[in-house]
Amino acid sequence: MREVDLVIEAGWVIPIEPHGVALPDHAVVIHEGRIADLLPTSLALVSYLPRERVQRPDCVLMPGFVNAHAHNPMTLMRGLADDLPLMTWLQAHIWPAEAAVLGPEFVRDGTELAIVEMLRGGTTCANENYFFPDVSAATYHQHGFRSCVGLPIIDFPTPWARSDDEYFERALTVHDDWRGNPLITTAFAPHAPYTVKDASFERIALLARQLNLQVHCHVHETAQEIADSLSQYRQRPLARLQRLDLVNEQLIAVHMTQLTPAEIALCADQGVSVVHCPESNLKLASGFCPAAALHQAGVSMALGTDGCASNNDLDMLGEMRTAALLAKGVALDAAALDAASTLRMATLGGARAMALDEQIGSVEVGKQADLITLRIDLPEMQPLYHPISQVVYAGSRHYVRDVWIAGERKLADGALVTMDIVDVTRKARQWGQRLAGLPQR
Repeated sequence: MREVDLVIEAGWVIPIEPHGVALPDHAVVIHEGRIADLLPTSLALVSYLPRERVQRPDCVLMPGFVNAHAHNPMTLMRGLADDLPLMTWLQAHIWPAEAAVLGPEFVRDGTELAIVEMLRGGTTCANENYFFPDVSAATYHQHGFRSCVGLPIIDFPTPWARSDDEYFERALTVHDDWRGNPLITTAFAPHAPYTVKDASFERIALLARQLNLQVHCHVHETAQEIADSLSQYRQRPLARLQRLDLVNEQLIAVHMTQLTPAEIALCADQGVSVVHCPESNLKLASGFCPAAALHQAGVSMALGTDGCASNNDLDMLGEMRTAALLAKGVALDAAALDAASTLRMATLGGARAMALDEQIGSVEVGKQADLITLRIDLPEMQPLYHPISQVVYAGSRHYVRDVWIAGERKLADGALVTMDIVDVTRKARQWGQRLAGLPQR
């Protein structure tokens, strides 16, 4: 018998790859942070001698969720400016609030609050898009949480950088500081076509090719964005990005609620990853991403929550259910965006968007052991006919029982292993009191 670090036995294993498969009474073997085997539990018992054995016959075991678009420090703005359209929300509330409080401490404490929420909801990796990426990266690393940290570029001064050159200089410094880290990667994060000039996009395109970095950008979020781009550039935003050599397999295009059939075909042909954020788009009334049409065209799809200021949570299980139901309603087709495809978006699809699919996103031998268990023995999950459908349509983040990242236990029987939830909550309340006291526009 081979000695290994850990064997997790589960009632079902959903590996994601192969697609749509659920394996009953299987076990995952973990050694040195990676998946060493996936096999029936009966064989695992006679083949491996683990230092630790976790038995979960009442659970589904699957990859951790990959949140492909988040502004996680904005957990501290949860509920600050609800029930407003996007540009009013941004210009009259969010940007003024950020001008008043944005700094390293805000980013650190907001990121910690997000990590607590994500771990408790089964998310093991986030595609971060916010200011002070140096602080975000350090905070994620401190708590052993996997993240692709965005390197922000925007046309106006912020507490992070005051000029175009400073944005790029600081971005490259953060990239160099975290190059080769096993949990932290980086990507360029230009805010949006309406806040980034051509020269900056051209510079990003060149550096992204040289450094082999993804480009994480809000694109085609609202109808107003399209109209403004046509007025200013005589081009729709995606066409402008194509002119600037950014429409390719490195582009992570977030939201994409305003798309023509030709633009969908372009994304499929060029290998663009589209991140669907249904709940944020619904709350801000930004429009409907044609997720079913994108999926049918072969576009690589991922799922994101967006930030807590516009969602107001980081609940990937809730996001999956909304995504699947909304896609059916938009397409007027009950078979559109089935459960297995939606679950794939929330796991392997996000990993592919972030160029991490060789490491995470599915239960495959050799990959990092970023895994979760989800209870299926509860009354709300019974009877169980199809495990994948049950997870997507009936699952809840409150049913998450265990979380591992790179084989390290982060949540055990629903309890955080290393983080002080009382301290994190206390700091969040203090920030809430400070933000609530700001003058309103």
